[in-house]
Amino acid sequence: METPANPTLDVIDIEMWAGIATKHLIPLVVDNTFATAYLQNPLLIGADVVVHSAIKYISGHADVIGGVIVGKKKMMDRIRAEYIHHLGPTMSPFNAWLFLRGIKTLAVRMERHCLNAMRVAEWLNSHPKVTKVYYPGLPSHPGHPIAKKQMKCFGGMIAFEVSGGIKAGQAVMDNVHICRLAVSLGDCDTLIQHPASMTHSTYTKEDRTAAGIPDGLIRISVGIEHADDIIKDLENSFSFIA
Repeated sequence: METPANPTLDVIDIEMWAGIATKHLIPLVVDNTFATAYLQNPLLIGADVVVHSAIKYISGHADVIGGVIVGKKKMMDRIRAEYIHHLGPTMSPFNAWLFLRGIKTLAVRMERHCLNAMRVAEWLNSHPKVTKVYYPGLPSHPGHPIAKKQMKCFGGMIAFEVSGGIKAGQAVMDNVHICRLAVSLGDCDTLIQHPASMTHSTYTKEDRTAAGIPDGLIRISVGIEHADDIIKDLENSFSFIA
């Protein structure tokens, strides 16, 4: 499972599913990239393995590629012996050093990401051209109670819908200046992308709808700039929506 999930910010109850998985002797793997270990600790509430795309928040600077697998020693020893030794996904010393550099500032970055994201989400929630905001920190989010239970704070990722479908989403993408057009996330800079015309453009409209990705959905990875600057940039881009 992935919680919060990409790109719809669905929140899944880790403890509940861990109980079900344990009952049926199924290892539970949680992708914790959005939350990071600073905001959420799946291993402490029943998960067997946690994975991170470390290029995101762990690095924090979008300058290195790598991943992390974390779990109990027995499971990690098996992964190391049966897969890492044979398949060779060994990180270079320089990449490892860059990740260690990022971890040093993870706490302060995540606190700023969370503060900014809440400001931006509340602003989006009141904007007339935004029809829906997906952010676990908003009481209106269906996963808000679960997020409060299993997360320290609500993260830096937001999804929202603009009225006008694909053309409206493209208009926003074409007119942001502080927000950087990118399909990655977790950088110090604010990154923004429109799934229907970018990451999920090869899907049919029916498949996107089935996955909960409407044409006007935009995902934003809120950075550590001043929140007022991010909001001003979005407000300006919204003026180009017909």
